[in-house]
Amino acid sequence: MTILEMNHVSKAFGGSQALSDIHLSVEAGEIHALLGENGAGKSTLMNILTGVIPADAGTITFDGKSYPAPTIQQMEAAGIAFVHQELNVINDLTVADNIFLCRELTQFGLLRQKEQVARARRLFEDLGVDIDPAAMVSQLKTSEKQLLEICRALYVDAKLLILDEPTTALSNNEIDHLFGILKKLRAQGKSFIFISHKMPEIFAIADRYTVLRNGEFIAAGEIKDTDPRSVTSLMVGSQYMDEDVYIPRQLGDTVLELRGYTGQGFTGIDLEVKRGEVVAFTGLAGCGASELMQTMFGALPAEGGTMRVNGKSMDGSIVRFMKNGVAMLPANRKENSVVPDMSILENFYLAEHELSGKKPFISAKEEAGRYTAQKESLRIKAGDSGDSILSLSGGNQQKVFLARWLNIGADVLLFDNPTQGVDVGAKEEIYRLILSFAEAGKTVIINTLEIPEIQKVADRCVVFYEGRIVKTFPHDQVNERDVMLYSTNAVETSEEAKS
Repeated sequence: MTILEMNHVSKAFGGSQALSDIHLSVEAGEIHALLGENGAGKSTLMNILTGVIPADAGTITFDGKSYPAPTIQQMEAAGIAFVHQELNVINDLTVADNIFLCRELTQFGLLRQKEQVARARRLFEDLGVDIDPAAMVSQLKTSEKQLLEICRALYVDAKLLILDEPTTALSNNEIDHLFGILKKLRAQGKSFIFISHKMPEIFAIADRYTVLRNGEFIAAGEIKDTDPRSVTSLMVGSQYMDEDVYIPRQLGDTVLELRGYTGQGFTGIDLEVKRGEVVAFTGLAGCGASELMQTMFGALPAEGGTMRVNGKSMDGSIVRFMKNGVAMLPANRKENSVVPDMSILENFYLAEHELSGKKPFISAKEEAGRYTAQKESLRIKAGDSGDSILSLSGGNQQKVFLARWLNIGADVLLFDNPTQGVDVGAKEEIYRLILSFAEAGKTVIINTLEIPEIQKVADRCVVFYEGRIVKTFPHDQVNERDVMLYSTNAVETSEEAKS
């Protein structure tokens, strides 16, 4: 039985055609992958489906009923829930308060707090989610906030859930758990539109797929009848090149040195990184690699050991690290990089003006010239520099933040999950940029859970387990099996099995 049918849907913004004659159908009790690069039209189509924006043409039928001009309230009442990639939880409320937001349980005008907590606890128990409903959301990890978003949508008993990059902040174990939940709900007749750029996930969870490119319908079919390379080619078109981008380079002197470095989540880290080298950190979520990276930027305090950059001891505030050429792209773009009320240009020159002593006057002409140079160099796809930073795709936002740091001449670049929420084509561009930075003599450290990513760019792969470095692989020895063995501390068990 078909629960959703969208036919001949078109939408233009000004003179730009965002969608042209799009078709999408979703069956009851299926997980349907909606695929395409950033800018392909996926978000526009979902915003039309959920009543956020009107279509210029086309028809929508959901659960047997036609919606000529759907509103947000109509589609929510019909049973459609949208879990966005960018987290929309409220940190200053409890977990239970977030679950019941705008649907609070009250009696005589008073909030029935205990009952909300109890109901939220039952929901979490049914789904196997280990989150305290009485906890403040500000105390949760990013991965727990992501699960909270999904649980909130499930609480309203939606018939169709739209999941936009739902696994970006989840560990492998958490992804497996989430997929278990989705399969259980699918068996109960729930339907899902699953938006992701990660091919292994799509082929692990989806039943069917629809591909959009440049606002046009390209293809649809059964997942079992295709393969990742074919789907990626459909998404990207003739420009797709599935090739390694890594090129060995001559490395320079040691630029970054850690000795017994200790902090929140990691202990006794010894590491040397050379000029022009790309080093990848990896391990299970919570292994300490992300916390180490944040401490190396001054965002978290070091508790012991030393860090030196170009022979100079590093500690203190973020500004001190910045002044010594250390820059960082954090994992959570929304909370730690994007200043949503500022334009693209203002987001670009933010770091420079922090270092310049917060000069009272800003030369818009000077900054526009610097931005234009970086825009061309990094191939940032953007309109006017005065447009909102939120007008850009995830990949182009990342490029603006890269430009932010290149604008101050940073030499040590720390990238925590740099391709999170970025499409296939933009990922390849970011890989090439990373290698071009290394060619130019910059020192790059990336933290990622994706082994293919490491194989494309890294000279070395440093594996973490419970806050310690347990193994370092040179580029030509990096493979999924061995990295996972050390990431899970299964090496001894594996060796015992051989004997």
